[in-house]
Amino acid sequence: MRQTPRVTTTDTLSDILPRLSARARRLSRTQDEAEDLTQETALRLLQAMHKDAEIAAPDRYAMITLHNLARSRWRARRETEELSDDMAQTEPAAPARLACKEVRAAIARLPADQEALMALVLAGESSPQVLADRYGVPVGTVMSRLARARVRLRMEMGLEGQASVVELL
Repeated sequence: MRQTPRVTTTDTLSDILPRLSARARRLSRTQDEAEDLTQETALRLLQAMHKDAEIAAPDRYAMITLHNLARSRWRARRETEELSDDMAQTEPAAPARLACKEVRAAIARLPADQEALMALVLAGESSPQVLADRYGVPVGTVMSRLARARVRLRMEMGLEGQASVVELL
């Protein structure tokens, strides 16, 4: 039975240290920080090897440890902003939903021809030509029905003149 020679911790560490140091410099902002990372990683590797942990690839173990230490330092360094009471609040959606419900109810009370056109406009169809083709009426008829529907909706909703429905919110 052939035994593999046991690698000592000092041999392992002296082989790994130059690469570990170079990697730490790439992960750090300053030289001092890189040296701290390298020392901390070497210490953790030595502690793990001293506990007789079976580390198959000490160089990979050291690189992963180094990366994890750097990541935890990045997270700790990240600046956070203190939340104030006004930041924790969001605008309530209920008033907008109620306004939409009121507008839909007002559209449902329009005469049938105006209601059908406004329902299509509400669904996203904004071309008078497409609406005219769909109902088989001239474009002018579509435009006048939509104008009358809008006037009636403004009156029902309590909006003055050319006010937009957005003013309900």
